[in-house]
Amino acid sequence: MWDYSDKVKDHFFNPRNVGTIEEPDGLGEVGSLACGDALQLMFKLDEQGRIANVKFQTFGCGSAIAASSALTEMIKGKTIEQAQKVTNQDIADYLDGLPEQKMHCSVMGREALEAAIENYRTGKHVRRDAESKIICTCFGVTEGEIARVIRENGLSSVEQVTNYCKAGGGCGGCHSDIEAILQRLGAKEPAKAAAAQKRPARRPRSLTNIKRMQLVQEIIDSQIRPALQRDGGDIELIDIDGPRVLVALRGMCSQCPAAGVTLEQWVQAKLREFIDEGISVEEARE
Repeated sequence: MWDYSDKVKDHFFNPRNVGTIEEPDGLGEVGSLACGDALQLMFKLDEQGRIANVKFQTFGCGSAIAASSALTEMIKGKTIEQAQKVTNQDIADYLDGLPEQKMHCSVMGREALEAAIENYRTGKHVRRDAESKIICTCFGVTEGEIARVIRENGLSSVEQVTNYCKAGGGCGGCHSDIEAILQRLGAKEPAKAAAAQKRPARRPRSLTNIKRMQLVQEIIDSQIRPALQRDGGDIELIDIDGPRVLVALRGMCSQCPAAGVTLEQWVQAKLREFIDEGISVEEARE
């Protein structure tokens, strides 16, 4: 499992500035539901040209929610020029760090901000590096986007590139192209990225059965149940046997032909994200 900082958990459970703004001055949209992460960010300026209001909506993991929430807090009160200087590493630092495998969430936040600023300046919704060659067809990542995360974060391996922008995380057919980009750029490491890589890794927490049950119930109550209830469904925690979590789907969910998909891709994914990547969710037969 990944051990998240208290700030990451706070911004995940209590996200700031969620929603939309009528007639925003800048609007940026990045990602894709097909790729698992999507983010919409918008802002409104005051008479002094500072960001007076900023909102976001995201579909993604807990780290994506936390990174988006943190970014909105970071840019409030800033001018466009000041906000544009915020990097993905700044977002991660604000959250007291992100797991290496989740750094792409901070990159997505920075890209959404840049898209919103570009929209404010030109009135157009244009994807950064739109004219650049697509290297990773699985996730639609361009050569320009890959080169940028390598330069800005001092990346030196295909695995790191995948962590920061998802490129190479699908079929793997683009690994040789990513390696070629790494070699061309010389994989030079900036001081900030070098310092970040020297930080000691967080040790996984050891969970007692009672603590595991408390965490599972907390995630179900705060994140899973509200989403199911909006569609007329519900979920009940029945029992926990080590890494096995037994639940019962209620309401409309109990009759849904896609119940198995809901359990695996939503319930199980959420519990693995914040508790233990070895968790398996099963439907209790009553």
